[in-house]
Amino acid sequence: MRAAGCYRVDSVKYTGNRYGYAAKFHTDTKDITDKIPLTNVESLLDDLPADTKIVCVELAEGATALPAFEHPENALYVFGPEDGTIAQEVVDQADAVVYVPTVGCMNLAATVNVLLYDRLAKAENVIMGDELIRQSRDNRNRLIVKK
Repeated sequence: MRAAGCYRVDSVKYTGNRYGYAAKFHTDTKDITDKIPLTNVESLLDDLPADTKIVCVELAEGATALPAFEHPENALYVFGPEDGTIAQEVVDQADAVVYVPTVGCMNLAATVNVLLYDRLAKAENVIMGDELIRQSRDNRNRLIVKK
């Protein structure tokens, strides 16, 4: 959820009960769940707006390497579990399947961060500058680069 907040994700959906079990042991230091809807759903693919593109993120043969991928305007990114993979029937309905070209696999949080950073880095209207830095940094960080 922290990555979702950092990269201004509109909402997060998940299936199954793992998150419910794990949430008991996590802290939400940025109160992200108060700002971004987090919803448990039966199927990630139900009730999507017509213009939504489904993008699976997985180490799958035939997938597109993330550096070569052009992100759609409205995307639903589907990530598999750390100890498994995305169901074939979900991949079969995807508009794209991408992978991060690392040696070995990353954990889910790292993969989400890399994917969302790639989307941000390739976007046309990225908010940047000192004001964003002041809003984003920890309250104990007042570092200034002296030229």
